[in-house]
Amino acid sequence: MRLAYERDSDALTGAIEIAPVVDVTAARLDRLEAEAVYILRELTQFARPALMFSGGKDSAVLLHVALKAFAPAKPPFALLHIDTGHNFPEVIAFRDARARESGLELIVRGVEDSIRRGSVRLAGETASRNAAQATTLLEAQAEFDFDALIGGARRDEEKARAKERVFSHRDAFGAWRPRAQRPELWSLYNRRIAPGENMRVFPLSNWTEADIWAYILRERIELPSLYYAHQREVVRRDGLLFPVTPLTPAAEGEVVERLAVRFRTVGDITGTCPVESYAGSASDVLLETLSASVSERGATRMDDRANAAAMERRKLEGYF
Repeated sequence: MRLAYERDSDALTGAIEIAPVVDVTAARLDRLEAEAVYILRELTQFARPALMFSGGKDSAVLLHVALKAFAPAKPPFALLHIDTGHNFPEVIAFRDARARESGLELIVRGVEDSIRRGSVRLAGETASRNAAQATTLLEAQAEFDFDALIGGARRDEEKARAKERVFSHRDAFGAWRPRAQRPELWSLYNRRIAPGENMRVFPLSNWTEADIWAYILRERIELPSLYYAHQREVVRRDGLLFPVTPLTPAAEGEVVERLAVRFRTVGDITGTCPVESYAGSASDVLLETLSASVSERGATRMDDRANAAAMERRKLEGYF
């Protein structure tokens, strides 16, 4: 298959600076969008679907496609966010504003609620809450009896994601069983579930991080400001840049630097790191993405780097 994005690095302005020109193949984006629209329309077969909307770039793209898929009517599902309670304020503000603009109901359930109920116990106030989201998600699913949850996960994010089907079956306990997934030959999707079971549906499965940014650029999709270069205090730790916040203060002896950074992915503050960057626009970020050698999760998620099987283990327990 021919590459959709080509870099022309002939134009050099010095020994280290390259000004690449990116040719975005519109046909690829059109095909990916059409595939996502088809998958989203297949969800009309479910009684109570919900779209997972965190305010991140992938969920913003997914919501944008969903609104196009059902226009001029509204999509036949609500928005659902499992809030760790440690999200960046800019992302929560964007989530609320985008939900209002879409006209869709926004359902928010928090890990804090699960902690108060005693269904989640953490090692401390600043412990990562990523894994705890699985419990809160399963509780929300039982509360609203959702039979399909739609997410923006992509196969290039992390190797466990690559094992997912587009329609990924979950058993009555919300658990994922990789060996129980049916093949999806010729884009024929399995939509059948028994009582108590549900589907996790991933319309962006065949998109890459570069596709996401090319689509954001083409469709002029708004995002939280954290995705673009800004000044932030950080410390260097274990090969990553840790943001200095009240939840993640610098340790004794660490040197605090103020750098131009951006986030490739946004999530729990205690588990998400920025990368150095001067990319202030979608086109700039796309150029950086094309030259990146590490996936966004590998470059920014602390818990995924700590354990190669972290994502798969969480998914087996019900994580999205």
